[in-house]
Amino acid sequence: MNPIVGAGFLGVEHFTPPWDVFFLPLFNLLIGFYQLIFSDFALAIIVFTIVIRTILAPLFVRQIRSQREAQRMAPLIREVQRKHKGNRTKIAEETQILYREHGVNPAAGCLPLLIQLPLLFALYQALIRASNVVTITAEQAASDAFSKLQEAVPGITALAGTTTQFRAPISGVCDLPAFNGEFSHFLPLNCQLIDPLKLSEPVQTSVSWLFGLDLAQIDHVFSLSLGGFALSGLAVAAAILQFVQVRMTSPKPIEGDPTSSTTNTMTYLFPLLTIWWGGLFPSGLILYWVVYTAYLIVQQYTIMGFGNLFPLFGWHPRFAPAPEGMLLAAPPRRDSADGGDAKDETRQPSTPRPRAPGATRPGQRPGGKKKRRGRKR
Repeated sequence: MNPIVGAGFLGVEHFTPPWDVFFLPLFNLLIGFYQLIFSDFALAIIVFTIVIRTILAPLFVRQIRSQREAQRMAPLIREVQRKHKGNRTKIAEETQILYREHGVNPAAGCLPLLIQLPLLFALYQALIRASNVVTITAEQAASDAFSKLQEAVPGITALAGTTTQFRAPISGVCDLPAFNGEFSHFLPLNCQLIDPLKLSEPVQTSVSWLFGLDLAQIDHVFSLSLGGFALSGLAVAAAILQFVQVRMTSPKPIEGDPTSSTTNTMTYLFPLLTIWWGGLFPSGLILYWVVYTAYLIVQQYTIMGFGNLFPLFGWHPRFAPAPEGMLLAAPPRRDSADGGDAKDETRQPSTPRPRAPGATRPGQRPGGKKKRRGRKR
């Protein structure tokens, strides 16, 4: 859709629906924290993250509670699947009955996540936009279209030591056709800010109390260089927090269950991906991820305690109580070699077996008389 240019509407001159419905409020909120309160980009990111997560807290609480109920019902559902193996219709019917009996809506955990996805992506874009670092390909940087854009918008400047990273201008024209295509990120920042938040100079992304860390660049302060890859200390911290956060809500692994095995693998895979992203994305995004994940851990703890975090690699501290008990299904039966069902391993109450006619009880002589012991008087 073509942009709607609304000069005079709170000073916002470039508004492209429907995406800007999510993006512009978040972008203005982040710049507002920076301009009006802190004049510190790191503090603005931290407070911005806490405010947004607090607003989304009801959705998150509902999602966590739904996950807990799904974990509690997992043994029952597995028993239904074992009992009616091969009969998908019967499995679906019995599963729905279980959900109704326990008051669980299987879609309750998905809806909050779907609502949050556009907001989370808009948060990412707001941080990139405020950092004001635009990365393009070498082909785009050498194209005639980009040369014409630089002539029309003189404020586009290249970062030192690179030919593919640039800073967008603060002010300038807001309705160039190039802003609707591949060079949309070069739109001047003030075109999307309300009047009280118009910038007179670029956002200062270097933070003194973080030892001069530039939040618009990859972390080179708290990092180690490994063969050209920056192993970010911030990314390692984010990965540890993410591991804790995911493990708290992950179900306990069950031997032989492929779904459980996949979930357990993701618990370790996502933190490793976070470390990898730390060497690719600006450190401002990693700082946001650290604060975001730490806030989720606090929220989860208030709802479910430590969840399934412990035992952790065999360690279970005294201050952490045992996880809340799950609803247990009947133990599965083992099929015997001839196709019949073997006896359950659980102990069952004994019942007297019928005796054949004429059979004697222990301690009884033939004829029905019991043998008397003792001294004859």
